[in-house]
This record gives sequence, structure tokens and C-alpha cells, in this order.
Amino acid sequence: MTTKRPRIEGFAIVSREGMIAGSDASFPEGLKIPGDQKFYQDSLDRASAVANGRHSAEGGPKEAARKRIVLTRRVERIVPDPRNANAVLWNPATAPFEEAWMKLGAPEGTLAVVGGTDVFGLFLNIGYDVFYLTRAQASVPRGRPVFPGVGHGVLPDEVLQKHGMVLRSSRVVDEATETRVEEWVAKS
Repeated sequence: MTTKRPRIEGFAIVSREGMIAGSDASFPEGLKIPGDQKFYQDSLDRASAVANGRHSAEGGPKEAARKRIVLTRRVERIVPDPRNANAVLWNPATAPFEEAWMKLGAPEGTLAVVGGTDVFGLFLNIGYDVFYLTRAQASVPRGRPVFPGVGHGVLPDEVLQKHGMVLRSSRVVDEATETRVEEWVAKS
């Protein structure tokens, strides 16, 4: 039985420097934007499943109920998550994405990739259909970057462009904080 590849959508809010977290992996207050949280949670509600690293998740009351692929180096290939019946643990170094998606048993549709840095980077190579990059006005100068290679003058745009993504649109999601979400899509 072959499983159709899902539509892959990435979601991240970044500081002016392209950081998704502080250097201690904490989520900075300046990135907690009400308009972005609504956009993000509404988008996840439409997804068939979520992919995140072992230390990342989207939070909220619906988190445990969502189908999920948790990326980790602590398993050999792909195994059921012993703490969550809706999740599988996947080691991308030893098993292909398609196998993890098949074992998850999610319905056809969209996989929402929600971080962290290594997860966002891995899916750049697997191939996003779209990446929603929310830009906050907050500064997090020495944090954890959205993608490997971001920082020290390299911005997320450059990494997305290098991986064949183009900016399709940009809109304000929170007027009070002037926060914008950019929609980056794969070149056709």
C-alpha cells in the first residue's frame, strides 16, 4: 500500500534576527503575539498531523489529540510514542519520511511542521509546499535560529530562497505589534 505524500507546511515566528527561541531554548515573551497565535492554532486545526522535535510542540488544549510525528535520535527507526497513542517517534537518520508518515496512519492532507531548528532544516530538504514565516518586531540577538545557518547576518529569507522558495504574499496578523506573516512557496 502506498501512502500519498502530504502537503508540507512550516510554521514559525521569528525575531528580527531570525530566532525562534532564546539561547536557553525558552520561548521569548516578545514572540508571544495574540494575532500570530490565532493564525497558528487555526492552521494546526486544519492539518492532518503535526511534526516537531522532541523539545518542541505547539502547546494549547488540542496538542495531545493531534496526530504527530516526533523527530528524535533516541529511537532506532520509527516506533509508537509510549506517552501518546496519537504519535510516532521517528529517527530521520535511519528511516525515510515516507515510512514515518505511513506508520503514523494520518489521513491524507497536510503535515504542519512546527520546529525546532533541526526539524525546520530537515524539512527544507524534504520539501515544503509552503512555509509561513511570521516576523515579530522583538529582538532575540543570541537565540536559536529558525533554520541552520541563520544568524550572524544571514536571514531566514536567504535560506528559504536557497532551497527554492519564493515569497508569494505578506500580511499583518497583529496590528498592535505590527507582526506580519509571510507565505513562502516552492517554485513551480
